[in-house]
Amino acid sequence: MEFLMHQFRQRLLPRLPRALTTPCKSHSSCAPGHAPKPNSTDSISRPIAHIPLVSRLFQPSNLRDVGQESRTPSEMTCKSQRLMLQAGLIHPSNPGCYYYLPAIVRSMEKLVRLIDQEMQGIGGQKLDMPSLCSAELWKRSERWDLMGKELFRLRDRHGAEYCLGPTHEEAVTELLASQGTMSYRQLPCCSIRSPESSVMSQNLDLDFYVAGSLHVVKVQADTGNIGGELSHEFQLPADIGEDVLLVCDHCSFSANTETMESGWTGCPKCQQGTLVESKGIEVGHTFYLGTRYSHIFNATFNNSQNKPVVTEMGCFGLGVTRILAAAIEVMSTEEAIHWPWVLAPYQVCVIPPKRGSKVDEVPRLAEELVLTLGEALPGLRGEVVLDDRTQMTIGKRLKDAYRLGYPYVVVLGQKAVEETPRFEVICQQTGETVFLSRDGLIDLLRCVETV
Repeated sequence: MEFLMHQFRQRLLPRLPRALTTPCKSHSSCAPGHAPKPNSTDSISRPIAHIPLVSRLFQPSNLRDVGQESRTPSEMTCKSQRLMLQAGLIHPSNPGCYYYLPAIVRSMEKLVRLIDQEMQGIGGQKLDMPSLCSAELWKRSERWDLMGKELFRLRDRHGAEYCLGPTHEEAVTELLASQGTMSYRQLPCCSIRSPESSVMSQNLDLDFYVAGSLHVVKVQADTGNIGGELSHEFQLPADIGEDVLLVCDHCSFSANTETMESGWTGCPKCQQGTLVESKGIEVGHTFYLGTRYSHIFNATFNNSQNKPVVTEMGCFGLGVTRILAAAIEVMSTEEAIHWPWVLAPYQVCVIPPKRGSKVDEVPRLAEELVLTLGEALPGLRGEVVLDDRTQMTIGKRLKDAYRLGYPYVVVLGQKAVEETPRFEVICQQTGETVFLSRDGLIDLLRCVETV
């Protein structure tokens, strides 16, 4: 267990923030923060299946009105909620429930792939578990009564009791025990519950929501109803955070106030610093479970002396949707979404001029440019979207692009049809604008990392 915890902290935690925010290697000033929008029925030309078109994206038809007249400011609990509603990333269904629309689903899928890559890099093996857990398992762990009203319970037509599993410590431990006594040579074993099947990815070894690209603080935390001997939360400092933290101004100690006595101001670690109060968004939680579940379900292994030993365990979860919302909340401006680098729904938006303008050749050149980028840069295939709503002005489409947060916006104007074509390229994260040739644009985008 100690080996696995060490691998997680030394390899996975440092790499996820880096992977989420690594910008262009050769153009370090250019980073994420923009996007396209869907609308209108007119397109530049007949639809081309392999070119994503903004007019074909399923989003609200008028992004500028979304979330403004339909919801009062008091109903908007935070900036990220307002931005996601206005950009057509989410749509309310029932109170507290939302539809995830195609653009945000693309980002979620990218995050899942990133999680998969990193977890596989430390030996994780992906599995899936039933959403419904047997009441018998939860009663054996005594969490059936401990969870109280927060646990969603139901019966099937035969009267058997189940719960909608918020976490799967019982299920995964029972699965491990059902395989018989393992050998110490088979350990450590890191099993990962598929994030696609649940908003929370529940893993056998630790419980953590990664919020990359952000300064995350590891804090002492309560084990709560999951239990175990040790727990740490990973908190993203933010004024809208629900958790209250105490951080030492002299050493690395920090804690959730739930674990500290009221009125405590001195640092218990260094005995010199003062604990300063701040707020945070919980973006990760790790638990060292010890034998909390394994002794109940008889999950054992044979040690090097061939003697049975109760398995030591830990757990962590990955909250895919929470990562995205937290990143948008902290990184974005009041008017535009800025994404962690690799998680933007699309990396590039190409905007040709308004229909009827003097530059008649540009619509065709725009399609050719999208195809050229996909051929020259295979990693960008499917990542370049064409805003074919040419009944709209460039300015209106740029406003939509800023709001959604495409890392790069390429505008085709008069310079695109000159003898040496040049394209206006806007890096939305920095606001930098440059004019580049086709080869220059390819060189700029060559360093864009995708997942």
